[in-house]
Amino acid sequence: MGSSEKKYIFTFVYHGDEYDLCKMEMRAFFEEDSNTNVLISNVGIDPSRSPFMRDRLEVLFEGSIEEIKEFARTFQVLENTFKVICLNDIALGENDKIPHSERRKVEREVGLCIDAEPELDHPDVLFGLVHLDGRWYFGLYTKSESVWRQHKQRPRSYSTALSTRVARAVSNIAVPHPEGIRAIDPCCGIGTVLIEALSMGIDMDGRDINPLAVVGARENLEHFELNGSVKIGPISEVTEHYDATIIDMPYNLVTYITPEDQLDMLKAARRFSKRMVVVSIETIDEAIQVAGWKIIDRCEAKKGSFSRHVILCE
Repeated sequence: MGSSEKKYIFTFVYHGDEYDLCKMEMRAFFEEDSNTNVLISNVGIDPSRSPFMRDRLEVLFEGSIEEIKEFARTFQVLENTFKVICLNDIALGENDKIPHSERRKVEREVGLCIDAEPELDHPDVLFGLVHLDGRWYFGLYTKSESVWRQHKQRPRSYSTALSTRVARAVSNIAVPHPEGIRAIDPCCGIGTVLIEALSMGIDMDGRDINPLAVVGARENLEHFELNGSVKIGPISEVTEHYDATIIDMPYNLVTYITPEDQLDMLKAARRFSKRMVVVSIETIDEAIQVAGWKIIDRCEAKKGSFSRHVILCE
């Protein structure tokens, strides 16, 4: 490939309403986005973290298909069994979908060159092939697992809570790289964001002023066997320092909060955190700035005619 730096190819699937949120999550992960459903990066994110990533290819070789077959003949497979998958079963960027028969043909051709035992149902290792802009790429394949789908079936829920997909994306935007990062959701409700964050290995505490919400959040975390602290109390009583904060303002639909209360919450978060994602059903730019935050990225997360502002601040 001409470079010792790792290269990853990610593919994405999203609804039209999710386009902007997907791109904002991309920017958090990769510090860039793509105007298509494919992104090439040297950042190796686990695709199961994102509700929008379909799969990931860790590139081992790129070139013509004949060059890839030659590479495959010399490639040593440490695992016992393998399978080769062509990712072009959907249109990728400007590249049309490759018909089923052609995908199977190229999978077989490359597979026959690999010195290991093929296994279609339960292989020890998956290899991927993808054709982009006249060039073939071969590498280790990882399919995204939709973990967030399981979290829809939780014991406690609110009709006004964020969807699991939005909650997962918001968690990633707040904490794209979790190592050494402490985060908090100080208005966690029944724990929708907490569940997504903790399931991805993000160190996040929960807090809420409503005792019943705290009981619900704890029950939900226990249901999914997630270990997380959820305390009762207002955001003003947070004394520890956190690297990132997520505040979901839409709970105002069931609990009336004045603009002054909103400002106090934003000021409190500024006191104990250096990064914040705030989700709101209304424009609160002025309050964010008055509280001492600088808006560095934003989007609208839409669902039909309903829209939420997702704002990243530092």
